[in-house]
Amino acid sequence: MVLDYYNLKEQPFGVTPDPGYLYLSASHSEALASLSYGIRSRRGFMSLIAKPGMGKTTTLFHLLRQLEGSARTVFLFQTLCSPKALLRDLLRDLGVVDDGGDAGRMHEQLNRVLLAEARHGRRVVVVIDEAQNLEDSALEWLRMLSNFETTSYKLMQIILAGQPQLREKLASPHLLQLRQRMSICARLHPFSEEETHLYVRHRLRVAGYDFKTPLFTPQAGALIAKYSEGIPRNINNICFNALSLGCVLKQKSIREEVVRECLHDLYFEVEGANDRDEEPAERKLIPGRASKPTPAREPWWRRRVAVGVMLLLLCFTGGRWSPEALRLHSLLAVSAASQMGAIKLTSAAPTDHPSPTFAGVNGEREQNTKLAPETSADEASGSPEIVSSTPTQEFRQHPPRDLEQTGDPAQLWAQVKNENSDAEVELARLYIEGTTVPQNCEQAKILLLAASRRGNARAADLLSNYDGQCR
Repeated sequence: MVLDYYNLKEQPFGVTPDPGYLYLSASHSEALASLSYGIRSRRGFMSLIAKPGMGKTTTLFHLLRQLEGSARTVFLFQTLCSPKALLRDLLRDLGVVDDGGDAGRMHEQLNRVLLAEARHGRRVVVVIDEAQNLEDSALEWLRMLSNFETTSYKLMQIILAGQPQLREKLASPHLLQLRQRMSICARLHPFSEEETHLYVRHRLRVAGYDFKTPLFTPQAGALIAKYSEGIPRNINNICFNALSLGCVLKQKSIREEVVRECLHDLYFEVEGANDRDEEPAERKLIPGRASKPTPAREPWWRRRVAVGVMLLLLCFTGGRWSPEALRLHSLLAVSAASQMGAIKLTSAAPTDHPSPTFAGVNGEREQNTKLAPETSADEASGSPEIVSSTPTQEFRQHPPRDLEQTGDPAQLWAQVKNENSDAEVELARLYIEGTTVPQNCEQAKILLLAASRRGNARAADLLSNYDGQCR
């Protein structure tokens, strides 16, 4: 849905370290060049240190891709292990079958592999990610591996990649010998504001965006740069959520208010908008001469439930806009708009209420919105004043069904698409129990919240015991 709406080939803000999306900032380019030079110079030990989420793994994958054909490469990421287990993992990645031998035998096997690769003119490059988790004994064992060498060069080159704690470990006095062997120490620094904008554009370009319309307004881009702190993982998370919410709100160019709401949902402390329930500016009703204070907007989670239900529906319809998906989208949009509360307006105040009549797709369903004006007598003038126009909705009543006996998820989903709250509760129960379908607590919660919003009492009961029931 999101990809189709923004004309993207693939998700530009994924969570996997895809080298195809690597953006080479100044520090990333320098780090990559330093490590490449160290490998060509056959240096023994090198390190790459950066904060979490800075793209260390992506940079290393890009480096290993450059070495294809000229070096035998090993990438180790399981570092919460003993030195012997680390050696066993290294041998396995080099194609040596584990025969359960002792440490001495494994060292002999490693030496034979390294000499064989050297005779074929290939380097052996070992990358150890998350190296800050290595015990001091494992780091000392790695230092001893540097003794595999000829009189002219090292048989194996090792790159330790990790968070700033790795630098602290290497600075300890009892690892002095390892630190002395560290020929190159590369670092990655957070993006500047300009680099953040270029990073977002780069990923959108790789994903196939045409830039006919700026995907983020300048104000939205400034918010992303400020609160991501220039960390690529934070940028990806903010942009991914902004694309999802922007698609639901039908914003071809994502505005500041959408990004601000996503920052709240991701637990960023946003200045000037500490109240989660504050209404974004472009969706506020414009107040006229109100006779009573304006009540708070709808709870923030209503729109999130609508987004979740829509995305779930699309998962079961192949990811395209089917007629059922269009009907649900339209009904959710009207429902969200109509639940914004009874805002007190004068008759001259413009409103963004939905139109009085809404026709469903293909004429299969019609939802009526009735305007119920409230009046208050003005004793001084004797003329009534229109105080508010509160939309009320009439949903189609569903025929009663014996849903307790329905165990077919496909049948339940068909009824969920028709907004049957009993079906939503029953399907949520199946997801919680994990019997007929695999347990899926997130989908269950979304379904229960949607049913509860429709006033289903069973949904409220299940939600009250949700934490104890859903593992």
